[in-house]
Amino acid sequence: MVDAVRAAGAPVPGAGELFQILRDGRARTKAELATLTGLARSTVSSRIDTLLAAGLLRPAGEAASTGGRPPARVAFNPAAGAVLAADLGATHATIAVADLSGRMLASRTHALDISSGPEAVLDAVTREGAALLSAQGIGDGLLVGVGIGVPGPVEHSTGMPTNPPIMPGWDRFDVPAYVRRTFEVPVLVDNDVNILALGEQSLSWSGVDDLIFVKVATGIGAGIISGGVLQRGAQGSAGDIGHVQVPYSHDSPRTAGDERDLEAIASGPAIAAVLRARGVEARDSADVVRLVRAGNAEAIAATRQAGREVGEVLSTVVNLLNPSIIVIGGSIARAGEHLLAGVREVVYRRSIPLATQHLGIVQSQAGETAGVRGAAIMVTQHVLSPAHVEALAAR
Repeated sequence: MVDAVRAAGAPVPGAGELFQILRDGRARTKAELATLTGLARSTVSSRIDTLLAAGLLRPAGEAASTGGRPPARVAFNPAAGAVLAADLGATHATIAVADLSGRMLASRTHALDISSGPEAVLDAVTREGAALLSAQGIGDGLLVGVGIGVPGPVEHSTGMPTNPPIMPGWDRFDVPAYVRRTFEVPVLVDNDVNILALGEQSLSWSGVDDLIFVKVATGIGAGIISGGVLQRGAQGSAGDIGHVQVPYSHDSPRTAGDERDLEAIASGPAIAAVLRARGVEARDSADVVRLVRAGNAEAIAATRQAGREVGEVLSTVVNLLNPSIIVIGGSIARAGEHLLAGVREVVYRRSIPLATQHLGIVQSQAGETAGVRGAAIMVTQHVLSPAHVEALAAR
């Protein structure tokens, strides 16, 4: 690593860069770190001492001796700080406290109406968050950041929701500034599908660098991880497949003139509307899930067709981005394999063979904590970045 940097004439990596090696949790000696980086032993020793003083590293015992005094090892110290994370849905909120590795220390889920407006919702989040921090014995000095996922488009650079369809009163509301009135730390906000993608990768697919998480529920969206990095695009709208017009297919019962977008034909409310048109009582996504689980033939057929429509859009995404894994989540996916069967049927048929040769299309396994874990990871990626660690070390 350092040889390449020196060859390019760039500065020798500081404590922040060295720290990134140790974030995997593995204990190492200073000699091992010197070998890995190419830095002088004295330089490594100075960097390590700085990180130990900052609390980001901890002593981790001694390595086996090859003669003489056994060398000391150091490791990442996840307990050096804590993160508050919130996953806000249309009708619920999950609040959690995590350590710096993203491991959940405590979480609570309760009913919450996002349409109550930003002040009411965020006041409830900060109250619940403060209670969780207190219960874990975490004081203000240990809190390093707050991460929040919301069910709507977010301009990630500012943390402001932008024209969110199911969040009245939230448009251009300064969420970070409002939360910082309670917690004076960095506050990061993203849409719920992006944090679900981060959480799903961390919990179930940590070795996969190219993953797409697709949420099919009241709305439809995708979180894209490419080359190991969450892709938000220029303004933060990357992955908004719900508003992609679905191309007409002879396999679809739609007429050739039906030019609606994906959310209008394959979301939970859209499936419910199809069922009502067929004489089946279904008001919303929850009714669709209940009917599918009960074995209702009309509901199963409509859900599988919704999967085919999602597959029409994803086949283009697969050809464009070539992911290794597509994870299907959201309330409709939890009804069973019927949605996935429809997605697979179309994607494997319409995408190029090279892109699908090793492609897995799977159901989400991360559960209800995936969102808050993803929100916590979003924060730790920010506060433990080389630049931020360097600044902390300098202080």
